[in-house]
Amino acid sequence: MIYHYLGDFMNEENLITYYNKFNEDKRLTHRHGIVEYVTAMKYIHDLLKKYKNPKILDVGAGTGRYSVTLANEGYDVTAIELVKHNLMTLKSKNSTVKAHLGNATNLSLFKDNSFDVVLLFGPLYHLINKEDKLKAIIEAKRVLKKDGVILISYYMNEYAIITHGFKDNNILDAIKNNEIDENFHVTPKETDLYSMVRLEDINELKDLSELNRIKILSQDGPSDYIRRVINKMDEKTFNTYIKYHLSTCERPELLGASSHVLDILKK
Repeated sequence: MIYHYLGDFMNEENLITYYNKFNEDKRLTHRHGIVEYVTAMKYIHDLLKKYKNPKILDVGAGTGRYSVTLANEGYDVTAIELVKHNLMTLKSKNSTVKAHLGNATNLSLFKDNSFDVVLLFGPLYHLINKEDKLKAIIEAKRVLKKDGVILISYYMNEYAIITHGFKDNNILDAIKNNEIDENFHVTPKETDLYSMVRLEDINELKDLSELNRIKILSQDGPSDYIRRVINKMDEKTFNTYIKYHLSTCERPELLGASSHVLDILKK
């Protein structure tokens, strides 16, 4: 199979089961995760500078890696999380985050035009079909203030094909089982946990939601391909790698092959 976490449950039930076992809190403390995290935080902080007392909504907040950090920096942060286990971990950190159980496709807890910044760093990985992805983006847009911004993280198709397909030697079985199409685009079933996209898919969602792009960037560049290499780097070399990544992450030639892409949008 093209990805390790395919299952037989309904997607939401499968997702909850997966995250009850997966240590999401630890993921972003590994070096490849640190690159992803540091990059997102740099762009979040850059955007927050333009607002006075900004209100932030973290949709699919996980265990609070972003929301708790931002709250501890003094920001007004609200979080929505689907998985109770993750939500309890977030709440156990005793921050000022206003955390709620909820779903990215239904933000009815919140009024229109309520937040300056909305983060969608997990939901678009796990919402399988285009309609649900679009519904989540439209809901984020609805609760966003007129001059607000949405940051959306996507999981990229070519990373999945290269690593889980060719590197893990699953590609021929994936073709045989119709898990990828004739153009090598992963074709997940509704019961799968992850949905991989290409830049044209991201652009289509942007256009359908009638949002305007501020910028799009490679959130972690080649980091996931060279995990062993960066894990062996001494601290000075790793800091140089971070500097290199941040200086190149907006280069278009790096976008499609990155494992994660960050799309920054406004109304």
